[in-house]
Amino acid sequence: MKNSLVWFTNNLRVFDNKVLKEACDQADTMYAIYCFDPRQFAETQFGFKKTGVFRAQFLIESVQNLSENLKRLNIPLYIKFAKPEEQIPKLCQKHNITHVYHQNEWTQEEKKCIKNVSKAIPNTVNLVGYYDQFLFHPEDIPYNSISDISDVFTAFRKKCEKHSLIHQPLEKPEKYSDKNWFNTQTKTPTIEELGLKPKKKNPQTAFPFSGGEKAAWGRLQNYFWETKNLSQYKHTRNGLIGKNYSSKFSAWLSNGSLSPRAIYSEVKKYESKVEKNQDTYWLIFELIWRDYFKFISLKYGNAIFKQGGILHKEYSWKKDSAIISNWIEGVTKYDFVNANMKEIAATGFMSNRGRQNVASYFAKEMKQDWRVGASYFESMLIDYDVHSNWGNWMYNSGVGNDPRDRKFNIESQAERYDKDKKYRDLWLKKR
Repeated sequence: MKNSLVWFTNNLRVFDNKVLKEACDQADTMYAIYCFDPRQFAETQFGFKKTGVFRAQFLIESVQNLSENLKRLNIPLYIKFAKPEEQIPKLCQKHNITHVYHQNEWTQEEKKCIKNVSKAIPNTVNLVGYYDQFLFHPEDIPYNSISDISDVFTAFRKKCEKHSLIHQPLEKPEKYSDKNWFNTQTKTPTIEELGLKPKKKNPQTAFPFSGGEKAAWGRLQNYFWETKNLSQYKHTRNGLIGKNYSSKFSAWLSNGSLSPRAIYSEVKKYESKVEKNQDTYWLIFELIWRDYFKFISLKYGNAIFKQGGILHKEYSWKKDSAIISNWIEGVTKYDFVNANMKEIAATGFMSNRGRQNVASYFAKEMKQDWRVGASYFESMLIDYDVHSNWGNWMYNSGVGNDPRDRKFNIESQAERYDKDKKYRDLWLKKR
C-alpha cells in the first residue's frame, strides 16, 4: 500500500500542481503538510525580519485557502509552525508514509531544508521532487546544460521562444474517497504567533488583494475577461496608482497559488477569443523574465547573494546607516524615491517602475551595499520571490544581467511617469 505525503512550500495550489498530481495519481492514501518555518520569520544578517507582516498575512490567507481546496479533494492538510525536518518524520511514522513529494528548490536555504528532511525521514521513505515553478521546464530549454544559458536575457528569450515548448496546465487531481479525509485539528498561526505586529490594509494600496488560489483566479478572471485590461497591458504596466495598471499576478506566482503555465494558457485563450496584440504578448514576455531569473540562480547558485554578484565585480560598496535609514524612511533628495519608499512601508507593494528607480538610487547613486536593499525588499514585499528579487537587485546594481549597466535619471523618470505628481502627492501629502 502506498501512503503519500505532499510537502507544500511555494506551490500553494491544487490546479496545475505537478507535485500534487503525481502524488495523487500514485497513492492509495494521501496527506499533506505545510510548515511555517520559524527560520523564515527570523532576522537576516542585515537586520530585517526575513518575512514581514504584509507577506506573512498573504501567506496565512494562501495556506487557509489551500486547506479548503484540499478538503474538497478529501486530502487532510497539517499546518505547523515548526521546521519541516522536525514535523515530516513524525507524520511519516504516524501514517506509515512510503513517499514524500515536494517541489525541487535550488537556492541555499531551501536546498538545505530539503537535505535536512532527507536526513531526518526513515530510510524506507522515498523523497520525490519535481521542478514545478517554471514556464519553460528545465528539461525543455534549448541548452545542453544549465551552465550554457546566456547571460543576456534577449538571447535566452529568443532561443526559448523559438525552440522550447510550454506544457499545458495539469488538471486538479481526482477527489479521494471520504475515508481519506479527517480533520487534522491544525490551523494557521496568527500574525502575533509569527512574532509580527498586525497591520491594517492601507486604503491607498495598489495591491488590495487576498492570498490564495481562489483570489488569484478571481483576479485573472477580472483582469482578462471582465475588464479586458490585458489588451492594454504593455501601455499601462508602468503605472503607479491603483490596482489595474498591471496584472498584479506576482504575489500569487511567488508563493505558487498560481502557476506561470496557467497564466500563459489563459493568455492564449484570450488571444484566440478576444484579441492578440503586443500587449497580450507582453505579459508572456514578463513571465519569461521571471523564468530567466530562476534559470540565472540555477546557473550561478550562491553568487546571486554575494556582493560581487554573478559578475564578481568589485565596487567600493558602503553601509552608511544614516543613508540607509533615510532611504527606508523616504527622506532622500528625490521625492519620487521617497513616495515609492513610503508606499512599500505602508502597503508591502511597489510598482516595477518604482523598484528600478529606488534600487538604482540606493546602489548606483548612493553606492550602498545592494544586498541591504535586497534584504529590505525581502522583508517588506508581499510578492517577494527569491530569484526575481535578488536577480533584479543585481541587475540594477551593476553586478548582474544588465549588459549596458544603466543608471536611472530619477528626475527624468519622475517627469515621464508621474508628470502630474499625482503619485507623489498621494504618498507624500501631509496627514
